[in-house]
Amino acid sequence: MAKNKTTETESSVTDFINAIKDETKRNDAFELLKIIQETTHFEPKMWGPSIIGFGSYHYQYESGHKGDAPLAAFSPRKDATSLYLNSDFENKDELLSKFGKYKAGKSCIYIKKLADIDIEILKQMILLSTASLQKLYPSK
Repeated sequence: MAKNKTTETESSVTDFINAIKDETKRNDAFELLKIIQETTHFEPKMWGPSIIGFGSYHYQYESGHKGDAPLAAFSPRKDATSLYLNSDFENKDELLSKFGKYKAGKSCIYIKKLADIDIEILKQMILLSTASLQKLYPSK
């Protein structure tokens, strides 16, 4: 079975964010760090070379594929910041309708800058997403 590429590392979150050249993206990353840490009460950790994750859960699919993933995470990418939340949580569509400017993938929400979104809605989405993952994959 293939090894997961994105695993928790010992790399410095602060060093990673400080290396972001774009000042707005760097400032937004530090603000997201604070928001997600205060919302989840988990310390930030690097997952792979470019994802900042908070908390973790262990999953195993029916196919037998298993691994660990962060409960909530983000990655300040060149084009947009990726927010990694559960793909299905309570009131997701309703909250996204009030969220602000974003694009969405299966389990990612892409934002250009924090000024484009409602931070209080983001906090609600983080809480609901985290709770749904913890219910789906309870720790043993």
